[in-house]
Amino acid sequence: MTTTVPAAAASGTLYERLIKPDKVHGSLYTDQQIFGEELRKIWYRTWVFVGHESEVPNPNDYVRKKLGPQDVIMTRDAEGGIHLLLNRCAHRGNQVCDDNKGNSSSFRCPYHGWTFRNTGELLGYPYHKGYGGKGKIESGMGSVPRVDSYGGFVFGSFAADGPSLVEHLGAAAGEIDRLVRLSPENRVELTAGWLQHRTKANWKLLAENETDGYHPQFVHGSIFGVTGSPIGALYSDASTAVTRNLGNGHSENDLRPEFRKFNEPMRWFGTTESRVPDYVAKMRELHGADAEKILVEGAPHVMIFPNLFIAEIQVFNIQPVAVDECVQYSTAVQLAGAPELNKRMVSQSIGSVGPAGMLLADDTEMYERNQRGVQALTPEWLDVRRGLVRERVDENGFTIGTATDETAMRGFWSHYKTLMEA
Repeated sequence: MTTTVPAAAASGTLYERLIKPDKVHGSLYTDQQIFGEELRKIWYRTWVFVGHESEVPNPNDYVRKKLGPQDVIMTRDAEGGIHLLLNRCAHRGNQVCDDNKGNSSSFRCPYHGWTFRNTGELLGYPYHKGYGGKGKIESGMGSVPRVDSYGGFVFGSFAADGPSLVEHLGAAAGEIDRLVRLSPENRVELTAGWLQHRTKANWKLLAENETDGYHPQFVHGSIFGVTGSPIGALYSDASTAVTRNLGNGHSENDLRPEFRKFNEPMRWFGTTESRVPDYVAKMRELHGADAEKILVEGAPHVMIFPNLFIAEIQVFNIQPVAVDECVQYSTAVQLAGAPELNKRMVSQSIGSVGPAGMLLADDTEMYERNQRGVQALTPEWLDVRRGLVRERVDENGFTIGTATDETAMRGFWSHYKTLMEA
């Protein structure tokens, strides 16, 4: 069922009518035409997170990925370059790659035997006389025109030109830097394997939720209570943490003010330095006096538009399937040179977002309830006004709200509106 655009708001562009400073219309989550336009104007135009360089560490490694609904193969060629190839033969459109990952310098289509390099270039085709001889055809595999990486995180853009990846990331690049800096070798790896969570909900509900500090005390209250977790207190009215609009649709829950209050190294990780002595020693040796600040402040909690969420010890990759369905891929962060932390990161990730994990099960229930709810005829609007009256601008010029304010959502929708009106 699709909710319709309000007739009373007939003036202005479509997205001026659907997106207000304090509310958004329910049809944004249910309208098939809007979803199709999102694919064209967001997923096939802006920079989208696809994978990580560590997933193809060796020459000729490859791994299958998604860029929106597109099936892509992320390859590393013999010279070390990374490519994103569309998983389709240039002849009759058959998928050329079946395996989820592997190592190969070429791909051979099973339908008619056309063969392509792992850069996408056509190597050859059988019975070439039917085409007038060898070398008469130059059609290679389709590829994502622009591929770039930052801190090992690989992004692709179907737009041949436009803002660079660094320009797209803006201030969010600093949050990736924060994560990488936690490694004694200044390198993050995403090698623990990806869990796939299929959700009957619009992708934007997930993107909104990732930096929503208003819900944890309610949605996750039971697990916080059972485990005695201190996380709940970070998202309360008494918390000194802030929600920050980083621009370009990116946002963060900046928990550092809370960790600075206690000034305890490794508290952000739920442990003490005495339990991870080798890691702390490596960090102090590497960073000197700066190590104390890094060890106290910890990892970022940042949503990078449209689909990359870094949640301290985990990374999420949101990919749309349909207007009311998406897949959320999740994996544990692995910090090169930090075996003491890495094992615990995997264990904690399994406990929170694994098949029997509590946190993602809670959130998924909310996503799907939201999707069912927005199909109701009335009320037509979703409220995003929380904290609007108390927002302020920080010393770096970013709009911030309290830990429970919907500042991040408003930033998301402002950027979304800009892209969809382009």
